[in-house]
Amino acid sequence: MNNLIQIDPKSFVLKPHYLFNNQWFLLSAGNFNKNDFNCMTIGWGSIGTMWNKPYVSVVVRPTRHTFHFMEKYPDFTLTAFPEAFKKDLAYLGSHSGRDEDKLAKTQLTPIKAQQLTAPNYAHAELCIECRQIYSADFLPSNFKSPDLEAHYPKKDYHRVYYGEIICIQGDIKYC
Repeated sequence: MNNLIQIDPKSFVLKPHYLFNNQWFLLSAGNFNKNDFNCMTIGWGSIGTMWNKPYVSVVVRPTRHTFHFMEKYPDFTLTAFPEAFKKDLAYLGSHSGRDEDKLAKTQLTPIKAQQLTAPNYAHAELCIECRQIYSADFLPSNFKSPDLEAHYPKKDYHRVYYGEIICIQGDIKYC
């Protein structure tokens, strides 16, 4: 990793909207040691406090290959990368690991996470390791804003996953 330091969640400093919307995160779930994992680029989610725990929430459609790994394994990682890896993240978000070894077509190198089974990545500037604590399906009957339904023309509503933050490693700018 790029000389990342351990960051206490209470000292974690970031621009969450910028990270999700502009820089993107790589969501990875599975078991690195068994080489049974998948990743996908995400632009939706949140970071905060829930049930007195630092948490991350991410959403995955049931049609995505990563969904299977989120259901099979108890943890996941979120990683952010420098701008030089934006093309790799775009590729990982637009191709399926069901159809190809998409990670092999990028510059990214998966590595063992600090505490959990899902992988981190050698070139990441931020690695957040999370243990799942809750999941639920989005229900269209619960949408309070009518424009939300437009995100689901195929009726493939996301499942939201809450992950307790177990470990954060990052560049000095994140503390």
